[in-house]
Amino acid sequence: MPNFTSGNPNAQTTYTTEPTIFDMINKALQFTNDILDQFLRNRFGLTESKVILNNLIENSGAIPLANQNKVVISLINIEKETSKPFYIRNKRLENGSYADVNPAERYNLDLLISGNFDDYNETLKFINAVILFFQINVAVDASSFSNIPAGLSKLEFEIEKIGYHQMHSLWTAMGAKYQPSVIYKLRLVTIQGNEAEGFTPMVSQSSNLITA
Repeated sequence: MPNFTSGNPNAQTTYTTEPTIFDMINKALQFTNDILDQFLRNRFGLTESKVILNNLIENSGAIPLANQNKVVISLINIEKETSKPFYIRNKRLENGSYADVNPAERYNLDLLISGNFDDYNETLKFINAVILFFQINVAVDASSFSNIPAGLSKLEFEIEKIGYHQMHSLWTAMGAKYQPSVIYKLRLVTIQGNEAEGFTPMVSQSSNLITA
């Protein structure tokens, strides 16, 4: 949460540096990568990492060597959440005053999760395990994962219903050869702006004097 300070209610905005949109999205992606990887390692008794956050295709058109025999998580879309009434502007400060802040912004991330294994049966095995993971972990928070990064109170995962032709078009647009894959929507990454537009001072005393 922003750390606002103002000794004078009429003073100009002062604020501390807060995580950027990129910071929070990167945290959410890396955390998802880590907990999925740990699940797969535990399930199959593996000692090496099997999940990587990466592009499917390099700028040169080649498949990244790091993707070989891995489950690959790729961010394919970012959208701003606009359908939920969570835009609260007034924030109470430590001194009792209120700051009129920019409303929180929430973002949904579309993740393409694909199997890139030399053995087709291995690809299917790992994709099946990926689906199982997200069936078990529809939502994650500090109660289920104590290592969830600061600023990410809760992440929710929802499988996207996408047909064959849409999926084929997506892979074609990326210039990649199709691999068995699923798309999940990650809800919601919250970004709180750190700039206050104004301050309302605390009322310290009240007087109810009646004069004749």
